[in-house]
Amino acid sequence: MNDLTLIIPAKNESESLPVVLKSLLSLDLKIIVSLRKNDLDTINSIIRNDKIKLFFQSREGYGNSLREAINFCDTKYFCIFNADGSFQHQDLTRMYELIKTNDFVYTTRYEKPGGSDDDTIITFLGNKFFSKLGNIMFSLKISDILYTYLMGKTDSFKKLKIESDDFRFCVELPIKMQIHNMNYECIPSYEFKRIAGRKKVNAFKDGFLILIEMIKLFQSKFFRK
Repeated sequence: MNDLTLIIPAKNESESLPVVLKSLLSLDLKIIVSLRKNDLDTINSIIRNDKIKLFFQSREGYGNSLREAINFCDTKYFCIFNADGSFQHQDLTRMYELIKTNDFVYTTRYEKPGGSDDDTIITFLGNKFFSKLGNIMFSLKISDILYTYLMGKTDSFKKLKIESDDFRFCVELPIKMQIHNMNYECIPSYEFKRIAGRKKVNAFKDGFLILIEMIKLFQSKFFRK
């Protein structure tokens, strides 16, 4: 997998990031840790290794951290991999095999044998709602639309010209992928309890922004025709 880069957004993850990086160093791949220059505790916690590059995002936001780092990526494939310890690196092998015949490979906690130790009732209901909305408005076949454990072809991502700096990234990517008629598959995955800290999602504020983004993209779909 030496043509694969893991993109790790790492805002305020000084406790969990070293554990996650240590678990990945035996894999034949590259790693980009993306965060702000002023996040000194996390920067100082990073394991020094030739496989790991540090990328400083230009603005605040989860989406900004991801889209800028993926655009910086120079390998054929990328995979978003959280710094909180919730993702299983064992899924990478299957995703890597599928990405060869797809533009993107998504994972879902809501198909067996997937599941989650970290999902709350609010995030569960939000994911179900937005996933259903994505199916109705865009014919997306993704059952866990806000879950960003995904792998993609780097060139395919760059063609989508993603703009979101916040959690709207989570829906902008799959919706634009669908609008551009790109190929994708979904596989089950199990989400572990995060190692430390709290979720960075503000369920109601971010949920409202995500809804507005989906409506905007739905309208833009018709202007493209």
